[in-house]
Amino acid sequence: MSTQAKFFSRKSAASRSARMVEAISGCKWSLTVYQLLAAGINRPGAMVRSVEGLSTKVLNECLRKNQRFGIIERIAYHETPPRVEYVLTPFGAKVVRIVDELQKLHGEIASR
Repeated sequence: MSTQAKFFSRKSAASRSARMVEAISGCKWSLTVYQLLAAGINRPGAMVRSVEGLSTKVLNECLRKNQRFGIIERIAYHETPPRVEYVLTPFGAKVVRIVDELQKLHGEIASR
């Protein structure tokens, strides 16, 4: 119960919703990765450069985890130098829509 008290002490509605989903997924950076992918930032190096505090090691763990869940897909291009990109799967797009709806719902609840 003390975890919930800490969880719900966040100030912004979007932040609380994001923290709830992150706690469920167990990956602090998953929602950030979804936002980056939705914004068209799909290469790991660009992701790391776009987010302060995100390391390559942690990003790779997060990407692998979300791949296993079927939320994102890894596309490897056989080029020199090698190029890898990540995209949301159709299932991942649904997850993002659900997260967006949860944020809207939380905003409605917080404004009461």
